[in-house]
Amino acid sequence: MLNGIINVYKEKGYTSHDVVAKLRVILGQKKIGHTGTLDPDAEGVLPVCLGRGTRLCDMLTDNNKTYDAVLLLGKTTDTQDITGHVLEERDTSFLTESQIKECIQGYIGEYEQLPPMYSALKVNGRKLYELAREGIEVERKKRKVQIFDIITSKIEIPRIPMEVTCSKGTYIRTLCHDIGQELGTGGCMETLLRTRVGRFEIENSLKLGQIEDLKKRGRLSEVIIPMDAMFSELPALKVADRYWNFACNGNPLKPEYMTKERTASEGERVRVYSEEEKFIGIYYYSILSKEYRLEKMFLSPS
Repeated sequence: MLNGIINVYKEKGYTSHDVVAKLRVILGQKKIGHTGTLDPDAEGVLPVCLGRGTRLCDMLTDNNKTYDAVLLLGKTTDTQDITGHVLEERDTSFLTESQIKECIQGYIGEYEQLPPMYSALKVNGRKLYELAREGIEVERKKRKVQIFDIITSKIEIPRIPMEVTCSKGTYIRTLCHDIGQELGTGGCMETLLRTRVGRFEIENSLKLGQIEDLKKRGRLSEVIIPMDAMFSELPALKVADRYWNFACNGNPLKPEYMTKERTASEGERVRVYSEEEKFIGIYYYSILSKEYRLEKMFLSPS
């Protein structure tokens, strides 16, 4: 079984679920999971976890993301993007570039978004988009999201290209809609390209066809990112062979169980390996008990 992460380029027309299903066929294994949904018409970075790497899914989903989007002013749709039914069209000729930029910059920082009805969020066990397709609109609560930066360039009204860096859970469609409403013209998202998820960059992403070709040529290992690479900023420790069973069973590890002792601060996280460089998991240090405690295990069951 393959274990790790592949930086997939999700192409237009595929759902994130489609990508996982196709990879299961290409790679010949079932244990695969993605790290954050992209709409079918959106493209870009979709990190996919393989085997024991699926234990990273929740961590990678929490990563900040960067998108290239085009906001189309003057058009409001039911889905908040260009694929939806047009609800209203308004004139945009009165807008100036400075007005638009000032409005957009006002969204940088913490902001409350109302999740769109056409989304995969669930209410009472049903996805919102399923209800929306039945003509049912339900009450939703606004959620706080963080917009770290929005860069605008080459504005040609009514189209506004934007590079948005944001927290998890941010709907770029809704951001476009909200900006349009504030400007008094309405607006929707015309295109969306996700260029970064945490440390995963679009320049290193691979389309499904490329992954399939690498598999056929026996070169797949070259593009599978090891699980421990996700924690490269953390200090690495090795547990001595005589304490291997303690580590395998997820027990706390005392500093003297390591091949080299070191001073650690409260809550400090570390990568722990065997003496043979096998990645065991992520631990954090407790000053009270004077031991490293398991945060997440990545070692395969014995």
